Amino acid sequence: MDRELALEIVRVTESAAINSARWMGLGKKNEADAAATTAMRQMLATVHMTGTVVIGEGEMDEAPMLYIGEKLGAGGPNLVDIAVDPLEGTNILASGMWNALSVIAVGPSGTLLNAPDMYMDKIAVGPRCAGKIDIDRPLIDNLKAVAEASSKDLSEVLVAILDRPRHQEIIELIRSAGARIKLISDGDVAAALNTAFEQTGVDLLVGIGGAPEGVLSAAALKCLGGEFQGRLLPEDTSQWERCLAMGLTDPTKKLTMDDLVAGDDVIFAATGVTDGELLRGVRYAGQHRVHTHSVVMRGKTGTIRFVEAIHDARQKRFE
Repeated sequence: MDRELALEIVRVTESAAINSARWMGLGKKNEADAAATTAMRQMLATVHMTGTVVIGEGEMDEAPMLYIGEKLGAGGPNLVDIAVDPLEGTNILASGMWNALSVIAVGPSGTLLNAPDMYMDKIAVGPRCAGKIDIDRPLIDNLKAVAEASSKDLSEVLVAILDRPRHQEIIELIRSAGARIKLISDGDVAAALNTAFEQTGVDLLVGIGGAPEGVLSAAALKCLGGEFQGRLLPEDTSQWERCLAMGLTDPTKKLTMDDLVAGDDVIFAATGVTDGELLRGVRYAGQHRVHTHSVVMRGKTGTIRFVEAIHDARQKRFE
C-alpha cells in the first residue's frame, strides 16, 4: 500500500469524529452513530484506493451504508480490505463519557479477518509484554507474566475489562490476585490501544467483547508491536455456521495476531470523539473552528503519528 494512504485514512476518522461529536451527551446513540457513518462513508469515497468493507455496520440488509462487502474508494492501485467502527462507543458518546473513538484499519486485500458479529474472548498487551501472554493459560499466570515483563509488582498492574455481569468471576479473580482493575462501560478498542502507551497506565485488557472490535484492536497492536489473542464464542448453530461460511474451519481455535491481520502492511487510525487517556475529544472552538486529536500508524514501518488538526466546520458537515 502507498505510504500516503495513511494520511488520507486519518482524514476519514477526523470527519466521522467531528460529525458525531455534535451528539455528545444528548442521549441519542443511534443518531450519533448515523452521523459518524455518513461522514466516514462520504470521506472514504474520496480516498485513492479500491476498497471492500470486511468489518462494518453489518450485512447489506442491516445497514444502508458501510455494510460488509460494500465497495468504497475513488479507485486506484491500492486494493484493500477496510475495517471500520465509525463510532466506537455509541453509549459513551450519548452519555458524554470517556474514550469514544472513530476507528479504521486498512490492509491489502485478503489480509483482514472478516470477523462475524459475535462475541470474542480477548487478551491484549503492549510491546513490553508481547510474547509473554497466552489466552489458554490461567489468568493469574498472565497477570504474573505482565507484571514481570513490565518490571512491576502485581499490585501495580492495571487490567481493563468491560463492566458486564459475565465478567464477575474474572473481576473477583483479578482482585484476589492483588492487581488493580479499570472497569469500562464500553469501548474495548480504546482499552486495547491504551495497553501500548505507558502514559495511559493500562497494562492488560481481558474479557469478552465484540469480534469485529477484536480485529480492529489486533490491527492497532500489530502496528504498535503489542499482542492480541482472541477466541470466537459462537452462541448457537447459526453463529457456528456463519463462522464456517466465512472460512473459519475451526470456529473456536485460538486466533493470533496473524490470524486476525495477516502480514504487517496494515494502517490503523483513530480520532478521539470524547476525551480519553490517549486522545483528546473533539473541541468546538467557535468561529467555525474545530480541533481534533488523532493517532495514525503503519505496521510496515512502525511509524506512529499523533495528528492535531484545526478544521473549518463549514467544510465538515455531512448530512
